[in-house]
Amino acid sequence: MKKKPDVLRPVDDEARRVAKTLVRTARFGALATLEPETGVPIASRVAVAPDVAGLPVILMSSLSAHATALQANPVCSLLLGEPGKGDPLAHPRITVIGRAAPVEDGTRDPVLRHRFLARHPKAALYIDFGDFAFWRLVVERASLNAGFGKAYAMQATDILSDGTIDTQVLAGADVVDRLNSDHASEFETIATRRPNSPPGAWRLADVDPEGMDLVLGDAVVRCWFDRPVASEDQLREAILAMASAAD
Repeated sequence: MKKKPDVLRPVDDEARRVAKTLVRTARFGALATLEPETGVPIASRVAVAPDVAGLPVILMSSLSAHATALQANPVCSLLLGEPGKGDPLAHPRITVIGRAAPVEDGTRDPVLRHRFLARHPKAALYIDFGDFAFWRLVVERASLNAGFGKAYAMQATDILSDGTIDTQVLAGADVVDRLNSDHASEFETIATRRPNSPPGAWRLADVDPEGMDLVLGDAVVRCWFDRPVASEDQLREAILAMASAAD
């Protein structure tokens, strides 16, 4: 029997950055779960936001079919990546695979709440409803398709941020609010210098050691730092350097 050719490429830093960008800029995805009664796969569109490490967080109602499925079997996968112009299969996408778990009192967690509402402000209308809760997808592996002929099998460490840096000094809503107040012009400069980014009052949605995510309406832009940051002062320096480079 003829051996099937290996279509997978070796995972490199470029592929890791594509994967992380897809995960961190996604606002929506297709969540695949197993229907408890039949074992048949079901797919649902869900709103997502990354936690500081890069794990997808989903706000869902306990009344939904996918929440019922996850309560019975937490194994799931999440397809992320929006098609652009032309052939949708030519655009990057990633499927993250793992197990979902509810985040205890997650909707009261100021960091998760702030990160999610920065991307989905209309969710403020229902985030406090009694049947809604955050679920976190604990990634075990991922499949990246970065375009035709660019397929990669990835481990969780390929798409998550450096866990050795204390992210609490970066993740707080107070930090993000201060930065939005102090660096509004820099954020607009940084965002609008990027391809296909419209002019406007871009704001910081969230930050992690490796980069920051800027938002304007439904648009999300990922901005990578030259080197990881571990303090608010380093973060401010990175923002100013990035804005200066964009001029």
